[in-house]
Amino acid sequence: MRKKLLSLLCCVAMVVSCVGCGGAKTDNAGAGNQGASNNPSGGTVTLVMAEVNPLDTIVGMTDKYFADKVKELSNGSVVIDLQAAGVLGSENDVLDTMLAPGSTIDMSRISAFALTSYGGQKSMLLSLPYTFVSRDHFWKFATSDLAKEFLLEPSKNGTGVRGLFYAEEGFRHFFTSKNIKGIEDLKGMKIRVSNDPIMNGLVEGLGASPTVVSFGELYSALQTGVVDAAEQPIANYKSNAFPEVANTMILDGHTLGAVQVIITDEAWNKLSKEQQDAITKAGEEASKYNRSISQDKEDKVLAELKSSGCNIVEVKDKTPWQNAVKSVVEKNIKGQEDLYNKIVNMK
Repeated sequence: MRKKLLSLLCCVAMVVSCVGCGGAKTDNAGAGNQGASNNPSGGTVTLVMAEVNPLDTIVGMTDKYFADKVKELSNGSVVIDLQAAGVLGSENDVLDTMLAPGSTIDMSRISAFALTSYGGQKSMLLSLPYTFVSRDHFWKFATSDLAKEFLLEPSKNGTGVRGLFYAEEGFRHFFTSKNIKGIEDLKGMKIRVSNDPIMNGLVEGLGASPTVVSFGELYSALQTGVVDAAEQPIANYKSNAFPEVANTMILDGHTLGAVQVIITDEAWNKLSKEQQDAITKAGEEASKYNRSISQDKEDKVLAELKSSGCNIVEVKDKTPWQNAVKSVVEKNIKGQEDLYNKIVNMK
């Protein structure tokens, strides 16, 4: 009786184990869902990719281009199932899911700073205020050998994901439901943050109060006065309809929206060498595409915002802003001063 019971329990465990397998799905008859080394023929793989913003944003357009390129360069053997507009949750929600065993999300486009809490100490440097003085400055970094080290850092330290390529979504600016003219008007405001230590320090340095609100709840938080302000790149500000509830944007450009596309090591290792090469090449092409559209897309959106009556406040002198957050930079580069200076000096 005991043996029969043990046998039954083993069978149940095997069934649960098979049903619980998620993430990358390989359609390779006779080969099963095996790793790249055991799957030389490749098979057809579907990778679920998360994007928090709509597809008409700079990052959404880049994601779509990347997905199309992957399908083309892999001869249809890799399909990206792109889930946009935050349907799979916030960036932190997505990362938590990706790092869990048997993840149902294989890839994501994330802000570089999102990896800070997941072992991405190098990536943290990219989100420090006023690090990049221009888009060209960022792209000098993004196309350097140094950038490759940053992309592979999470995988090397055992986090479980790896970066594929860099892109950007424009400089990030504060927007608010209140009428402001300069830095002094931010004092005392409740400004939305995503519980990131860099952003917390930035907001506090400006004399405001950092208030944690998930991205999916930000519109209603602005509408109801839970927060007075938030920050986003220009294109994302418009695409998420934030001007409806916060019609003033001040162009302080505190950080460049450096982003990267990541994939779980588990999904990566299930691909054949040819499929991995196709994804790498598609990432290189998508990065170039992003660089070619970002400025024009942003200029177009900014013109639309101005014509629709949005209050756009220019910042002619950023020195007061830089001085206000100087301590945030000094505190967060400790132990990585040389690395940070390499980035700064690429301008």
